[in-house]
Amino acid sequence: MEMKIVRKKQHLDIRYFIVSQGFVIAVVLCFIVFSIISRNFMTLKNMVRILHTIAPLLILAPGLALVIMEGKIDISVGSIAFLSSGLGVMLMVHHNIPSYVALPLIVVVGFILGALNGLLVVVLKINPLIATMGMMFALRGVALQLTNSMVLSIPKELQRLGYANIGTIYIDVIIAVIILLLAHFFHVRTPFGRHIMAIGNGANIAEQLGVKVPKVTFLTFALSGFFASLGGIFVLFQVGAVTPTMGQGYEFNAIALCVIGGISLMGGEGSIIPGLLLGGVTLGVIENGLNMVGASPYAYAFVKGGVIFIAMYADSIKRVLRKTRITITEEPFASAAGQDHKKSSVLSNK
Repeated sequence: MEMKIVRKKQHLDIRYFIVSQGFVIAVVLCFIVFSIISRNFMTLKNMVRILHTIAPLLILAPGLALVIMEGKIDISVGSIAFLSSGLGVMLMVHHNIPSYVALPLIVVVGFILGALNGLLVVVLKINPLIATMGMMFALRGVALQLTNSMVLSIPKELQRLGYANIGTIYIDVIIAVIILLLAHFFHVRTPFGRHIMAIGNGANIAEQLGVKVPKVTFLTFALSGFFASLGGIFVLFQVGAVTPTMGQGYEFNAIALCVIGGISLMGGEGSIIPGLLLGGVTLGVIENGLNMVGASPYAYAFVKGGVIFIAMYADSIKRVLRKTRITITEEPFASAAGQDHKKSSVLSNK
């Protein structure tokens, strides 16, 4: 009986490992396949280009990741990045506000817009998906009105920052890694980060344990807006302008990055590092590799959708396997307790 339980547990452990580490294996396989097909793929220059491309998304994603870990969702991050960046560029271009004043204002606006999302969810009790969807459309409309749907170029000195480097590494890649490290520390080493995970595992239980759920939720959405606007700044540096399409699809790319990185949409599970980093590298490698092999430009959207579906399916399987492992682990203890109870009953009857 015990041997059967041990074998069953070993089998489940193998399946759980494959499901949990599947995307690491997939990234390695992608590297191998694209390297065979294209000799220019596995070069230092191309690896740095991949990291440079995903840097703004890695900067934008940590705030959304915290919201998802709390069991909520924010699909307005792209519009927050657009509106806050558009406002900052308008101040620089049309009102001659110095960049050292306008850039911090972009982040402040992003934080305020994120806080507005928090008020809708916490105070008005609106479902996060509905609240942030409404904000997504409303903020994009305001941004388009503000910029007259025109392309507004940023000053030349800021455009140079988008391609500034130290040696072979772009500065935005270094900044993205630093931000991920800070967000990771904030997530795992502070009471606030632990409160987010507690809420993700059950808001009612967290409240009973003394967590101020409304306050934490409000601040989490505000941080999501903060990181969204920060990511928007680095998009400005790379593109060199605010465009009418800026921010479109950012929210879904960021959600894809989170899901691929092992952050559960059910909340209470996931990590900034290595989670977000793995998700970003996976998306970057797939997009870059498809371009290298000359695939159709529409193929990336199809592949990305498939990857998201597989990641979500893997997450659901992982939860089922985890519960099964716990049940199997408890079986010997339950049977042993039952036998002890029988023995005690026999002895008492005697």
